[in-house]
Amino acid sequence: MGAVFLLSSCISPARAEKRLAPWRSTEALRLDDIEGHIREDPAKAIHLIGVYRSIYHQEMEESLASLEEQAVQNLLAAQALAISEKRWEDAASEARSLASLGIAVPHTGMEPDFLLADAKDRLSAGDNLPAYLNAVRSHALKPLSPADALLFLERAAAVQQRRAAAFFLSIIEEQGGTAPENLRQFARGQDTATDMIKGVVTVLVNRGYRIQRGAGSADWVLGSAFFVDASGLLITNYHVIASEVDPTYEGYSRMFIRLGDASSPRIPAKVIGWDKAMDLALIKAEIKPEYVFSLVDWVIPKVGDTVLAIGSPVGLEKTVTRGIVSALGRRLLQIGDVIQIDAAVNHGNSGGPVVDTDGRLVGIVFAGVEAYQGLNFAVPAERLAAALPAMLAGGKAQRPWLGLTLSETNKGAEIIYVAPYTPAAEHRIPEGLFITSINGKEVTAPQGALIPALQDRLFSDRPGELVALTSSDGVRRVLQTAPRPDVPLAEAAKKDSRERMAAPLFGLILGPSMNRGLSGSYLVKKVVRGSIADEAGLSEQDPIFIRSFKLEEKDGYALLDINVKKRRMGYLETFMRLPALLDSPDTL
Repeated sequence: MGAVFLLSSCISPARAEKRLAPWRSTEALRLDDIEGHIREDPAKAIHLIGVYRSIYHQEMEESLASLEEQAVQNLLAAQALAISEKRWEDAASEARSLASLGIAVPHTGMEPDFLLADAKDRLSAGDNLPAYLNAVRSHALKPLSPADALLFLERAAAVQQRRAAAFFLSIIEEQGGTAPENLRQFARGQDTATDMIKGVVTVLVNRGYRIQRGAGSADWVLGSAFFVDASGLLITNYHVIASEVDPTYEGYSRMFIRLGDASSPRIPAKVIGWDKAMDLALIKAEIKPEYVFSLVDWVIPKVGDTVLAIGSPVGLEKTVTRGIVSALGRRLLQIGDVIQIDAAVNHGNSGGPVVDTDGRLVGIVFAGVEAYQGLNFAVPAERLAAALPAMLAGGKAQRPWLGLTLSETNKGAEIIYVAPYTPAAEHRIPEGLFITSINGKEVTAPQGALIPALQDRLFSDRPGELVALTSSDGVRRVLQTAPRPDVPLAEAAKKDSRERMAAPLFGLILGPSMNRGLSGSYLVKKVVRGSIADEAGLSEQDPIFIRSFKLEEKDGYALLDINVKKRRMGYLETFMRLPALLDSPDTL
């Protein structure tokens, strides 16, 4: 028996090490594989060259350098073709990939010019909303000239969009330019709450009937929306219209909007695009609105600022409530942060606008805690403006994804987990490193806002673009981003071991235990500050035994059952169940 026990205690740590080890591809990467991508997808080829180097180090470096040069030339050629065909968004995308490589070529860094060219083309075609958005994106990279800003000011005034006109007038005046007096007077006018109410509608989603305890009742989803373009485009929440586009929903679903009270006609509406991670959706109704909200003259509020929330709480159309901004930087969504407000919000307000006293868009209501009055939340207008171009393209908005879970510390953003089968895993990025820069630019932010700031660096990019990531080991890696899964950690949990999932889900970084010969025994190497494990009182060097791990993907959470001997409690062994939401806001 003694020999058996010794064998078990020797094997178990090795097995634990294996289960804690990050995923490594067993597929051999050949130079032929890279050559196959050079013409069709040069960004993929550059990504694979980096993977090859991470696996084989300096082997075949001369061949790799030659292949990399070919890929770069094809990337340049793809951009030149996009320019010649006036595919400005594609040209801007290629410009971002080239800039990540640090290549000094004529077209690198011309993204603002491409965006402005696209904005002017769309303005000429009468496609106002994307024209405004791309003009603003161009201005953020390189200030618009007064003459260019005047083009957009004239259009905004012509279609009676006062807040958009005010934004472009401010650019002209900042640059020392002048505008006709009639345009200046219009832009400097004030929209009232009565005006803005005309641009807010009730959203009704008919989901047929539901049966509860043998009785049937109508199943309606109620929400709000607001017009953002004279063509009938509106913004609402994804959760309001989810049954219209969710492939897992198997019931009846039909959407309408209503302009007035219950006696008003229901107008059919359709979904144009949606961004589930941001809980946003773009819908359209064939109607000309009386008022259109501006998505260019939004504002980042300050705590204590007065705001108005407009919507249809419990179906009471055209309701305006008043409150203040209670807090900023709440981490409630997968990407970025949200605004906390105390303006009264109830069921039916979801998707309605939040504006300041000047009529500038502050955010979009998406949640309220019914049990606590005055505890309500809104997606910042800044993030809506950044999300909208992808939704305008139609269908599900695709966001870029590297495959990392981060923890903010006083040293920076630490990589605590690398998900399998992701760009970061292919490049074998070690866990425990800190991100020092993205595309050559250091990311700095106030305490608690570093991870959203990193997410913002990638948010507007397309999946498939190149991103240069520099880490604390001094290595600069160029990765091709992949499409972000709807729930990244749910996908990772299906492919990775329960031991490794303890880090991104529960903040529990484990190491093998040398004291027990049982599979499932570990020592706590580190507890992430502010994590579920930290709140549960676990600490470094606590011995734990994993009893079970349960993934409840449909309900959006995971459960980890453990036995733990807490050092702080004299190693008294206790049973603990740790719950975690799968929708983590700390992924990149």
